[in-house]
Amino acid sequence: MRRRKGQASLEYVIVSAGVLIPLSFMIVFTAQLLWTWHSVVEWTRLGARYAVTHCYQNAGENVRTFMRSNVPPNLDQLEFQSGGATIEIAYFQRDPETGTLIEFNCSGGDCSTECVPDAVTIGVSGYQFRAFMAFLGLPPVSLPNFQTSLPVESAGCDAESGTCTP
Repeated sequence: MRRRKGQASLEYVIVSAGVLIPLSFMIVFTAQLLWTWHSVVEWTRLGARYAVTHCYQNAGENVRTFMRSNVPPNLDQLEFQSGGATIEIAYFQRDPETGTLIEFNCSGGDCSTECVPDAVTIGVSGYQFRAFMAFLGLPPVSLPNFQTSLPVESAGCDAESGTCTP
């Protein structure tokens, strides 16, 4: 009877190389992608909450600055801070005749009680998830555009005192 030395080791190496290692990489990649996805969703919500509690300034430049300085921890945090993803800010006002939302126009000047929109939409677009993909030579994964809309109640303005939170 011949002895079979190393057969189990060889089978383990074949299964590891063909199944276990790629499966492990897939799990790590998916976890990284979902972590980043969740971070971007929370980031748009944070920006929308900031926009509804602070003054309308320079068509939302104060919101954009706040968002760039408060990116949640994730793999591509620096890309979001440096402008790799586009932050879209849109303010709306209710049309008194039809009741629909139209683009906000402010003639009263920035950060004043006369310049309070009715709603805001914050969006993040143009982001591609590259982490771990470049290592394998694969193309990046384009994430969808993320948007959060909230009604504006005061925009940080107190109508009685005439002051606003910038």
